[in-house]
Amino acid sequence: MATFISVPLKKSSEVDLVKPLSKFVTATYPPGEEQTEYLRAVEELNKLRKSALGRPLDKHESSLEILLRYYDQLCAIEPKFPFPELCLTFTWKDAFDKGSLFGGSVKLALASVGYEKTCVLFNVGALASQIASEQNLDNDEGLKTAAKFYQLASGAFAHIKDTVLSALNREPTMDISPETVGTLSQIMLSQAQEVFVLKATADKMKDAIVAKLANQAADYYGDAFKQCQYKENLPKYFYFQEVLPVLAAKHCMMQATAELHQSALANQKKKFGEEIARLQHATELVKTAASRYDEYVNVKDLSDKINRALTAAKKDNDFIYHDRVPEVKDLEHIGKASLVKATAVQTPLSQKFSDLFEKMVPMAVQQSVSAANSRKADTVNRLIGSMREATNLCNGVLASLNLPAALEDLSGDAVPQSILEKSRAVVQQGGLQSIEQLIKDLPELLQRNREILDESLKMLDDEETTDNELRAKFNQRWNRTPSGDLYKPLRAEGNNFRSVLDKAVQADQVVKERYTTHCEMIALLCKPENELSAAIPSANPAKTLQGSEVVNVLRAQLAQLDEVKREREVLEGEVKSVTFDMTTKFLTALAQDGAINEEALTASELETRYGSHTQRAQQNLRRQEELLSQIQVSHQEFSALKQSNSEANNREEVLKKLASAHDSYIEISSNIKEGTKFYNDLTEILLKFQNKCSDIVFARKTERDELLKYVIQYCSRVLLVSRQPQAKPQPPARPPPPNITPQAASTSAPISTPVAPSRPPYPSYQGYPGYYQMPVAYNPYAYGQFNMPYMPYQAQGQAGYPGGPPAQQTYPYPQQPPQQQPYYPQQ
Repeated sequence: MATFISVPLKKSSEVDLVKPLSKFVTATYPPGEEQTEYLRAVEELNKLRKSALGRPLDKHESSLEILLRYYDQLCAIEPKFPFPELCLTFTWKDAFDKGSLFGGSVKLALASVGYEKTCVLFNVGALASQIASEQNLDNDEGLKTAAKFYQLASGAFAHIKDTVLSALNREPTMDISPETVGTLSQIMLSQAQEVFVLKATADKMKDAIVAKLANQAADYYGDAFKQCQYKENLPKYFYFQEVLPVLAAKHCMMQATAELHQSALANQKKKFGEEIARLQHATELVKTAASRYDEYVNVKDLSDKINRALTAAKKDNDFIYHDRVPEVKDLEHIGKASLVKATAVQTPLSQKFSDLFEKMVPMAVQQSVSAANSRKADTVNRLIGSMREATNLCNGVLASLNLPAALEDLSGDAVPQSILEKSRAVVQQGGLQSIEQLIKDLPELLQRNREILDESLKMLDDEETTDNELRAKFNQRWNRTPSGDLYKPLRAEGNNFRSVLDKAVQADQVVKERYTTHCEMIALLCKPENELSAAIPSANPAKTLQGSEVVNVLRAQLAQLDEVKREREVLEGEVKSVTFDMTTKFLTALAQDGAINEEALTASELETRYGSHTQRAQQNLRRQEELLSQIQVSHQEFSALKQSNSEANNREEVLKKLASAHDSYIEISSNIKEGTKFYNDLTEILLKFQNKCSDIVFARKTERDELLKYVIQYCSRVLLVSRQPQAKPQPPARPPPPNITPQAASTSAPISTPVAPSRPPYPSYQGYPGYYQMPVAYNPYAYGQFNMPYMPYQAQGQAGYPGGPPAQQTYPYPQQPPQQQPYYPQQ
């Protein structure tokens, strides 16, 4: 019956998915079978994109299947990869803009997988419309296939209309703007309804049904025509300028079809006047389509059918029925029946889809697992920290009481056994030299981390500065996301790293001060036993206290305290050995609720795993507190029994310092080793951060170069246009008039002075040197304004084009004054 409308495909630039996605996989997953599988899947995804977008697609269902699979795969991997951090830039050209002489077509590059999904879905709709338009509508299978794909195309465009602004977070190109895709969706739905009209006609369904289907199709086409006509930017596209007359013609034809079948229904009801009125209205509609849109549609078959029916109806009515023919406005409205609906976009669209990254958990789960691990680490550190703090408190109290050395030093001359054991422990761990070397290495490790962080942030600063300079230079033409907005997460991460380093520096200073305080006593502990004994002051022998009940009680209490400390060590090991994985629970929650309440789920799991350990630790700390109180009371009784003098006090003071130095050495050594490990681990994290910054800066530079190239082309085009001469060229020489008398010319109607044109009306005609292309409003045959008969004119040596008059020829009809506007009406 008529031409069906199809949509052209968008074209995409080539994108390398392998490098950024593989880098994320290797950084996130340890080497092994899982990592190898994901790297293989990345290669397959890259091949799938090239198959879907990197070559011309046939108008066949197999090509559409590839597009659907790629779209499904994009939807599947979007939550599994941190695409904003990967900065994969996708570049697409406007589907309808064909470019110009000075620059390419309009294109947009965005680091957004949502943009890629939108453009791929546009191609799904476009290819579906092309496949539908290729179907043979003379058979039932072709009609069914065409209707299915037109509805799929309508659904694809409607989905873009609803999601494009949120997916891009900026103004899209005109082809995927809500206005454009909304219009395309309506056009596709109209064509699907028309296919059902053809099928109903072919199936010889009742005239009432066909009339309602056709009237609904006419209504759909009318809506599509209005959307094309009244949307501000759509008529600028040449594509829509071609589509408009087709929509108008289809509207008339479907309405005429509805009237034709409704007239048959009127005939069945013996309403012969109504039958004629409807057929006359249908004839007028077909004539309108034929006269205005003949080059776009073929209405001959429909016109012949209507004319035959009208002739027969008039003949029967004139000779037999003599029924009054009503006015069209008085006719009852034809009902409407829609059999089409835009196919909803629900993934997977492809029945053959298989997720290449099926085993990879979504980023929401990965982030929740990371947060859960952080909460777990906080719980473990808090629990272990409280126990270690209790141990340090215990050691400090015992050192202040000179226990257990005071019980071992009843002779007053020999080095207490506990002091000798502490001395051997310090020597075995490397003594002063090991601590001094570790302390010496800390500034170098700190400086290395600072340099990596500073270099990473400097890359962001330099690129942002360049972006701001270009934005200030090109203003609104520099239409990409500002670097400052894009880098906010990275800068926050960098500031967090800097804060961590500042706190680490403060911790290093505390450790150094503590080492300075105790280094003299630590050095004494590192000496041999004879030197250590000589360095400890001697004292007069104490009273015989070996059999004293106070000494026995004190020793028993110290033994109990040692048992409490050993229980804490065992408990600390148990706490460190607890392992659990929240991935399964988070996946279940995401599948059931669509979201993850990480805090609640993690808190419940931590309570289950560490609740008993926390209770045991609290009981242990209470037991230690009770024992320390008892030991302090017993020590007071013990001190009262000892002989007190200055030498004994000096000896006891030295022994206390040695015990405290040992405890400080153990703690300082542990702190420095932890600090060294912290800096080394942070170096790896900062190197990953540096790579992340490097990748996004590289992607932004690539995007910047492409956009800069386009903007420069645009500016060059504007500059060339602005440099064209603005002087209005002279109008072409008028063709000589027919041979009539001046009196006849003088009796012609007065000529009104036209309005001055707003642009040069006579651009040079490049195809014929020496002459000018005719302005749009110029009509060389419009002699009617002079009441003159048309006489064909052909200049000598030039066929079919009005030639310039000879120099000596004069014009016999009146001329315009020299100062007035150009003679011929302008647009």
